[in-house]
Amino acid sequence: MSTVVIGGNSREVGKTSLAASLIAATRERGWTAIKLTRFGHGICSRDGSPCGCAIANPMCPYEISRETGAVAGTDTARMLEAGAREVLWVRVAMGELATALPAIREAVAGRSSVLFESNSIVEHIAPEVYISVLRLDVPDCKRSASRLAGRADAFAVSGGRGVRPPWSGFDVSLLAERPIFDVRPPAYCSGSLIRFVTSRLDPSDVLPPRVGGRS
Repeated sequence: MSTVVIGGNSREVGKTSLAASLIAATRERGWTAIKLTRFGHGICSRDGSPCGCAIANPMCPYEISRETGAVAGTDTARMLEAGAREVLWVRVAMGELATALPAIREAVAGRSSVLFESNSIVEHIAPEVYISVLRLDVPDCKRSASRLAGRADAFAVSGGRGVRPPWSGFDVSLLAERPIFDVRPPAYCSGSLIRFVTSRLDPSDVLPPRVGGRS
């Protein structure tokens, strides 16, 4: 199984767009895509109001649901429309990701290629590729993005190449040590970035086309 992780410095910096672009360009891999959302302490909401990420059962710290495409425009629906064979939304309470890991591993068991949209998952798995999406014109940077930047294999950068990141706690020396790919909306991707990712994946994980369906 080949695993790719796409994280980023904040919301709406192009993580899902990059994930969808990568899936669309490599449909033959039969992607299982996972959107991982942590809830609690207001981190899922911009203004402190409920955002719908918290699960209904307060006794369970996580929930895994499958995207069916019924709600168009969501991040998970976009990845499904891009060509993923299946898309899961994993909602996990703050501090409980380790608790959810056995269920996540069971959900992806036997899959050929798995893509996570998350930063924090790289604290628990060793992906073939971890790409961190950085929008340098966004003043916010998640603590997980700063903390885990040293594990990134490459950075997908937009918002001004050569601009010094405005985030305290982010090791800017990493931008001189890792490959950097200039990306732009709406795709937040490039051919060179796709080639970089696929060069690190096991070619034997490519699936044969579905008979009478999409690959």
